Amino acid sequence: MATFIFPNLLISANSVVFVLLILCSWKKSYAFQGTKSSTDSNDLHHIIHVNALLPSAVCNSSTKGLDKKSSLQVVHKHGPCSQLHQGRAKNHLTHAETLFQDEARVRYIQSRLAKNSGSRSDVKETDDANLPARDGSVVGSGDYIVIVGLGTPKKQLSLIFDTGSDITWTQCEPCAGYCYQQQETIFDPSASSTYSNVSCNTALCNSLFSATGNPLGCESSTCVYDIQYGDSSFSIGFFAKERLTLTSTDVFNNFLFGCGQNNQGLFVGAAGMLGLGRDKLALPSQTARKYKKIFSYCLPSSSSSTGFLTFGKGRGSSKSVKFTPLSKSFRDTSFYGLDITGISVGGTKLSISESVFTTAGAIIDSGTVITRLPPAAYAALRSTFRQSMSQYPKAKKFSILDTCYDFRNYKSVTIPKISFFFSGGIELAIPQEGILYSISVSQICLAFAANDDVSDVAIFGNTQQKTLQVVYDGAGGRVGFATGGCQ
Repeated sequence: MATFIFPNLLISANSVVFVLLILCSWKKSYAFQGTKSSTDSNDLHHIIHVNALLPSAVCNSSTKGLDKKSSLQVVHKHGPCSQLHQGRAKNHLTHAETLFQDEARVRYIQSRLAKNSGSRSDVKETDDANLPARDGSVVGSGDYIVIVGLGTPKKQLSLIFDTGSDITWTQCEPCAGYCYQQQETIFDPSASSTYSNVSCNTALCNSLFSATGNPLGCESSTCVYDIQYGDSSFSIGFFAKERLTLTSTDVFNNFLFGCGQNNQGLFVGAAGMLGLGRDKLALPSQTARKYKKIFSYCLPSSSSSTGFLTFGKGRGSSKSVKFTPLSKSFRDTSFYGLDITGISVGGTKLSISESVFTTAGAIIDSGTVITRLPPAAYAALRSTFRQSMSQYPKAKKFSILDTCYDFRNYKSVTIPKISFFFSGGIELAIPQEGILYSISVSQICLAFAANDDVSDVAIFGNTQQKTLQVVYDGAGGRVGFATGGCQ
């Protein structure tokens, strides 16, 4: 019988299988406890070139995910791909201003949800068509912009799109109150043959309350809307009907929108807002006969990249989309709720009780920049992330971001992969573009933050959504994700 010599050990061939099984079992157990092979490490970490974390002055346009017959690109408002960035309404915000406004938006959302649920009294209040979305910096109404046509003849307008808002509006002549500076000329309803006002004391006028949360108004028998946002921005004007053109083939008559006569706040550059919420006045509901309340988007990886916004399933929809049911906790709101069940860092599932996520629930929001987590969940994420990044020099905190690093002496860095788990057994790997927020090469931070209170709703923000194809299926009651949507 053949034998095999091991150091200080003589065993027969019949024993080899048994020994190998023991060695394999030991290796798996040892790896589970935290030691990983070089191959495993590639699966659990991202290797990122530091230069890629900084903004570029060159536009890197992509056609991935676009339907050539019905697509327009999404671009970052302040990036080199955007005409708005070059235009007269240029208004680049600092990182401090962006995060300050983001905090105001979050408090506004949480106050709205707290009022709906009556759960808290101490909430802090602070005043088949693809479209191009351009990133803007507007609290209360979202961060990305699409170009649509309004009126007859068609007038092209850049509108911010927001999954947390319902009513669509644009600034209108004669600007009886005030109109801020925008890139395009202001919409003139008197120049359109398809414009008409909505009358007071009608069912359509009464429907405004659920979309705006404000009392109805009238002026000379014309219905007046009033929408206010978390940073004290607002738009007030006539509630009206008009022809909306999304593409050369997708045109909607009698689209209900706000014709703003008094508009003030942080909407510089854009002509108004496109509401993608769940109310019956939001665009998904008004176009439901054609699009079945389905839309999707892919937010660009950076200010120098492009993405898309698509209504309907679209021929470019990814077959790898994984869906999670919309949370029932938010079915009576305009928000799209998610049921988060867990988080992993570097392949290790964090020890977070599921009740931490269910206490206040979570929503996905296209306008919130930084994802907000329950305090206990964020503490666990931060602790594990810091342990994995212990080899890098720390930098001081920045605004709401308290885990920052100085990468000046590095050409590339290795960061742990982060995954979110949702109901239905869905695991979503956060793209590497969604893990860090860059202020400068000497201050690059973990792009997550903690809520102030356990009763504050968690928010899955747009930084973590970058390059993902995010599919909203309102009729089906679900939200889906696929990686590499527009990378």
